[in-house]
Amino acid sequence: MVSARNPLLVSIVVLALAASPLWGGAEIKIDDEVQIDISFWTQAWAQYVNGKGKENETTDFMLRRAYLCVQGQVTSQFGFFTHIAADRIGQEGLDDPSNGLGSGAAFRDLWITFKMNEALNIQAGRMYIPLTRNYGTTSTKALLTTDLSFLQGGVRGNMFYASKVGRDDGVTLWGHLLDGLLQHRLMISEGVENANNPDDSLRYVGRVAVNLLEPETGWFNKGTYLGKKEVLSVGVGCDTQNDLTLNNMPNEDNRVWTADVFFDHPVGDGAVTAEAAFIDINNCTQTHNFSNLAAGDDAETWYAQAGYMLPCELGSGRLQPYVRFETVNVNGKDDTDYRSAGVNYYLKGHNAKVSLDYTNVDHKGPMSNVGIVTFQMALGF
Repeated sequence: MVSARNPLLVSIVVLALAASPLWGGAEIKIDDEVQIDISFWTQAWAQYVNGKGKENETTDFMLRRAYLCVQGQVTSQFGFFTHIAADRIGQEGLDDPSNGLGSGAAFRDLWITFKMNEALNIQAGRMYIPLTRNYGTTSTKALLTTDLSFLQGGVRGNMFYASKVGRDDGVTLWGHLLDGLLQHRLMISEGVENANNPDDSLRYVGRVAVNLLEPETGWFNKGTYLGKKEVLSVGVGCDTQNDLTLNNMPNEDNRVWTADVFFDHPVGDGAVTAEAAFIDINNCTQTHNFSNLAAGDDAETWYAQAGYMLPCELGSGRLQPYVRFETVNVNGKDDTDYRSAGVNYYLKGHNAKVSLDYTNVDHKGPMSNVGIVTFQMALGF
């Protein structure tokens, strides 16, 4: 911990930490209320794709995610959070530096929070879209599987809803009630923009989750708690935006609703994690790159995944095998199924782990039987 009242000294310390290869995990306390925390986290990938159609045989070495996190409190009620992020650095054929994709870095999350009480936080800026659990509340630093589901940007897929790399700009009202039994989130944001939103209509997204065992009261949840928490959470969400132009069709209203369940519980010296979700899409706003889902389509999609933390140690760590199945049902088009199986090896929880994943994309068309092997090393401070 660094304690300082001199603003110049604080600036020098922050710059030194940012320039150091050992950055992260630092706490700067300026006075009794003002505190800044700095941390760093990254994933390195080696990925082999063997398929037909849009994805031919290729091998990519990339940095899947790299996050420099700076967060702090200015008063007991006012705080801020930011991720300066880069994604998929080195992925073949991808280069969108303004969004921190392929090359360059960008502000991925950036918000100010005014905490009125436990039941109500007012959060303004760029942040998660509070619709699904998988990419609406779960931190990508603490996933059960090697990556997110295909329809939410995982592996080689992209988002099915309008976003700025899974985020949107707006205001979210959120908090929890009844000692964490109930958490609510309501976002008003930009959603689809520019020519596809001629009337500049706003997007409204809401989510409610009921925690039947231990509460989850933070902004970020974990995809697996590694036996350290007992969680049974049931959530529902809705996303709506009116008067859009989708696939050259004007005056279209986008509607999405979802329901999900998450269970995480110790079993002896091990732990089980299970999660499932259903998503109904009416007038999709985005075209997906690894299924038949296109802007203006109606679709139903669901996924289920489960993992088990083995009770015994292997060397310096512990193993957690997992499986996942995901399907995309587009009305009037062929379905696409995704099957994944993998294993995590935890050396220090989510802060130091190695993962190996195999995913098969089964599409009744030109993308049939695409195989993807991903080796990951993740490290965070």
